[in-house]
Amino acid sequence: MKNTKVTSPSLASQAGRILADSSASETAKSLAASALAQRSSGHQTGADIEALAGRVLDSKKYSDETKSLAGSVLSQSNKAR
Repeated sequence: MKNTKVTSPSLASQAGRILADSSASETAKSLAASALAQRSSGHQTGADIEALAGRVLDSKKYSDETKSLAGSVLSQSNKAR
């Protein structure tokens, strides 16, 4: 079943800032790129990013900002997986 959720404008703005930040982690940048790709309908989180987002949410080492991106991309995942 296709998920029709999209990234909110405020989270998309946050994701853009992360992608422009040279000190941001590769994990944060991957999640930010996925969130931006889902700004419009028709795009869903891939299985690899789903797994990454799950690991981020389970870990204590990531910032609240990175966890926010992880939650967003997971909410836009394919519900059949």
